[in-house]
Amino acid sequence: MKEQAYLCIDLKSFYASVECVERGLDPMATNLVVADPERSDKTICLAVSPSLKKLGVRNRCRVFEIPKNIKYIMAVPRMQKYIDYAAAIYGIYLRYLAKEDIHVYSIDEAFLAVTPYLPLYKTTPGEMALFLMAKITEELGVRATCGIGTNLYLAKIALDIQAKHAPDFIAALDEDRYKKTLWQHMPLTDFWRIGSGIASRLAHYGIYTMEQIAKAPEDLLYKLFGIDAELLIDHAWGRESTTLADIKAYKPQSRSISQGQVLMRDYSFTEGKIIVKEMLELLCLDLVDKQLVTRTITLYVGYSHIYALPATKGTAQLPFATSMNDLIIPAVLKIYDKLVEKRIPIRRVELCCCNVRPDKGLLEMDLFTPKEEAALERNKDLQKTVLRIKKRFGKNSLLKALDLETAATTRERNKQIGGHKSGSEA
Repeated sequence: MKEQAYLCIDLKSFYASVECVERGLDPMATNLVVADPERSDKTICLAVSPSLKKLGVRNRCRVFEIPKNIKYIMAVPRMQKYIDYAAAIYGIYLRYLAKEDIHVYSIDEAFLAVTPYLPLYKTTPGEMALFLMAKITEELGVRATCGIGTNLYLAKIALDIQAKHAPDFIAALDEDRYKKTLWQHMPLTDFWRIGSGIASRLAHYGIYTMEQIAKAPEDLLYKLFGIDAELLIDHAWGRESTTLADIKAYKPQSRSISQGQVLMRDYSFTEGKIIVKEMLELLCLDLVDKQLVTRTITLYVGYSHIYALPATKGTAQLPFATSMNDLIIPAVLKIYDKLVEKRIPIRRVELCCCNVRPDKGLLEMDLFTPKEEAALERNKDLQKTVLRIKKRFGKNSLLKALDLETAATTRERNKQIGGHKSGSEA
C-alpha cells in the first residue's frame, strides 16, 4: 500500500496575527493581545502574539497576568473578521485540493490529504506545505506552521510538538521517526488527546513516556481506560487507522443543539429566569430554522463561585417531538421553578435540546383537537416569520419586551460570535 501523506496546517496566534495585519504591523514582532477591555482584567486573552510568547506570556492567560513592565497593544475581539480570514485561507486550499481532501479542525487549523496531488503537482509533501504556507502569508499576511505525517495523528503531533519550534515552522514524522524522536518526550500532556487526568493515572504506575505506554501490559491499560486504551496504545506506536475519508463519512447516531453562557455578574433567581427564557426563545428559533424537533431539553444552572454549591441539573420531557416555543418554554421553566435554588446567585446557564431529528411536519400524537393543531401551526408560522425578518434586517431587528429587561442579554449576545464581539453590528 502506498504511504499516505497528510498536512496539518495551523495559523500562528491567529486572532492576534489578524489584528496585527489589519494595523499594518508585523505579527512576529508586535506585542499584541486580543481581549475585551470592557471586561475586567480577569478576562482571558483570546490570543497573544508570537513576540509576547517569547517574553514568557502564555497563551490564554488573563490580562492581569501579563507583566506590568511589558508594553503591548490590546485589540478588541472581532470574531467576524477572523471568520472572514479563515474563509479566505480555506479558499486558498480549495485552489489546489478538492474539498473532500480538506478537514477544517478548528478556525485556525486544518488537515489536508495530499497524497493524490503530489504526482499531479510533481512535488513532495514538504514542498507542498511550504507552498501553501507561503501563499497564506503572501495573500493575507498571516504566518502558518505545518506538521506532515503518514497518518493524521503523526501530522498533528509533528505540528504540536515539533513544527511550532522549528526554524521554518515545519516538521515531518513517520512511525520510525516518531519512535526515534518522541518516544522519550515529556510531558505526556504535550501529546494530542492526553490530558492531565490520563497523565496522572499513568504516572501512578510509573508511566511517563509514549515508549513506556507502548511497552506497558495491555491488560493494565484496558483496566485503566477501557476501550479508550486501544487508541492510546495505537498512538503510543504512532499508528492511526482513521482517514480523512472516514471523518467525512461519519454520521453521528444522535445530535443535539445547545446554548450556554457565563453571566458577567451574579444573577438573582428572577433574573436567571429571564436568561433561561431568552435562551429558549433562541433555541426554538434555531430548531425551526434547521427544520429539527426535540422531545427532551436539559437545563444546567451553575451558582456563584463564592458558594460551594453543586450545579442544578434537570430535564424536561415533552409529550411529543416539537420545535414550538409555546410548548418548550413552559415545560423548561417548570423545571427551573422546581429545582433551582431561589436564594443563591446564578452565574452560569446551559440548555440542550437532546436527540434532535428532522421535522416531518406531522404531530406524533392524536390527542389534539383540530383547533389545538391549528394553534400549533400558527405558532410555527409566526416563528418562521420572525426568522425571515431577523435574517433580512439583523438579529436585533425584532425583539420581545423580555429582551429589553435590565437583566436580559440577548441584544448584546446578538452582536457576538462565540461569546465575543463580532466586530460588526448584528
